[in-house]
Amino acid sequence: MTRIATIPQQRLTADAIQRNQARLAETQAQLASGKKANDLAALGSDAVRTLTTHSMLARAEAQSTVARQLGTTLLLYDTAISGIDTLGTDLQQSLLTAKGTGETAGLQDTIQSAFAQFSALLNTEEGGVPLFGGGQDAKPFTPATLQDLSSDPAKDFTNGSVRASARVGDNRDMVYGISASDLGGAVAQVFRKLADAGPFTGPLTAAQSTALKDAGTALDRAMTGVRALNAENGHRQAQAETLTTRAEDRATLFKGIISTQEDADLGQIAMDLSQQKTMLQASYSVFSQLSGLSLADYLR
Repeated sequence: MTRIATIPQQRLTADAIQRNQARLAETQAQLASGKKANDLAALGSDAVRTLTTHSMLARAEAQSTVARQLGTTLLLYDTAISGIDTLGTDLQQSLLTAKGTGETAGLQDTIQSAFAQFSALLNTEEGGVPLFGGGQDAKPFTPATLQDLSSDPAKDFTNGSVRASARVGDNRDMVYGISASDLGGAVAQVFRKLADAGPFTGPLTAAQSTALKDAGTALDRAMTGVRALNAENGHRQAQAETLTTRAEDRATLFKGIISTQEDADLGQIAMDLSQQKTMLQASYSVFSQLSGLSLADYLR
């Protein structure tokens, strides 16, 4: 025979058990996810701030990615331009040596080899796209050998005039593209002079000596232009590196803010979990005791 007063107590205890179970389930979910809430709505007044910070983080990470990719592209520019600078310097030395000694042994091979390198560097690709194409997909410099060079080298450049740019910051674009004609136009003219004066076999003739002098002077001017482009590219590389670092620093800051707003305190969760389990076990025990009470125990 159940005591009448026991029924309300059982109901109250059952309600307490349900509340403790709900709190325990919520705490276990926080422990599993490491988050304070399963969605932004559950964050209450912090939801708008968190959503805004997420947007700022996405923008910072995108800018960091663009800046890193730009740094890679600029490194490829540096490699190609430096390669042209090196072959131009070596060619200058060979021309000076030939003019000074009056002998041309190996000079023709040197010129042809330098031109092949020059052509390959102007046609450098990144991901299958010509680096110096100026927006065009075709090879920006068509001749592969000195014999293929046109009488007017300007006609051998098929690059476009578009200069590539990248969005590296809020309302900030960096124009970094260099076309093949800008980089190699003057150097190609030097090769044309050498092709017209050659082939160089045996002792130099007076006409060839004059041609080597003129080519050397023109090559010196061309190398000045090449080095100026390389200096500009180096400046952009430094900018890209700085922009990458700044974007990564901003992303780290935003991640910290988001973590403060969203991430649960695992230490506190462990304490809450232990306390809630104890409370739930106590509720079970009380409910069990109430369920076992009977008036028969008091009417004997």
